[in-house]
Amino acid sequence: MASVELDCEFMRMQLADLSTVLSNEIQSYSHPWTEGIFRDCINGDYETWLVVFHGRNIGHGILSAAAGEAHLLNLCIAPQYQGHGHGRHLVLHMLQRAKLRGARSVFLEVRSSNLPAYKLYENLGFNEIGIRKDYYPAFSGREDALVLAMELATPLD
Repeated sequence: MASVELDCEFMRMQLADLSTVLSNEIQSYSHPWTEGIFRDCINGDYETWLVVFHGRNIGHGILSAAAGEAHLLNLCIAPQYQGHGHGRHLVLHMLQRAKLRGARSVFLEVRSSNLPAYKLYENLGFNEIGIRKDYYPAFSGREDALVLAMELATPLD
């Protein structure tokens, strides 16, 4: 697909955004997060962000950060907006948020079958460091997760 002008913006996710967040999540994943999980993240100490493109919520990201580490827990771009660079833009935003929270390392899991996401993370500098056997629910049994990590550059003092 051709890339488009990325004039999207990032806004903090609020409880009032959950209907569109859940819609994007359900369209994107076979086993989407629940409203309760998103509520807990919004009400907790998580980085919860929306990707807004031409006034429309097209995706979201959730990140936890503590003790010098961050974990990208959920990254989602609605299917009709995938393949245009929005996912890359979202990951870069979330990495910036991780840096602002003092993280030196960022971790994530990706389904072993999700080659487009894996390639995106790899192109951004993530490295595969392990496998979590049977981590994700699947329509038939369970699916392995590939564990990826990235060291964040620290500013020179």
